[in-house]
Amino acid sequence: MSNTAQYDLNVILTPNLSEAQVQSEKDAIDQLIERYKGTQNKLDEWGNQRLAYPIRKFNEGYYLIYRLTLPVDSPKTIEGSLRQRDNVMRVLVVKDRPEWRTQKQAPEAPADEAAAPAS
Repeated sequence: MSNTAQYDLNVILTPNLSEAQVQSEKDAIDQLIERYKGTQNKLDEWGNQRLAYPIRKFNEGYYLIYRLTLPVDSPKTIEGSLRQRDNVMRVLVVKDRPEWRTQKQAPEAPADEAAAPAS
């Protein structure tokens, strides 16, 4: 069994950050990933989105969703380091599990429709 796995790192930043501050936070996250020998596969930057409930009296947050490959012992350390940053409101690291993905199958045509001649 390999000692790396796929993870989703979800970070919610305070919504009132400038572009330079957001970039600074993204750079800090990238440095943490590199420090713990991980690789970033994808970054989805959702921007400011409404929160389900207020956090620190904010109704919105700036969402960053990372897809990472990390050694199995580093997600908790990265999560703990990010929680200490002032502009980070929430952090969640989730291990990607293939069995959780749903696969859409093409609907099959009923047998009686396929056999009936077209009029």
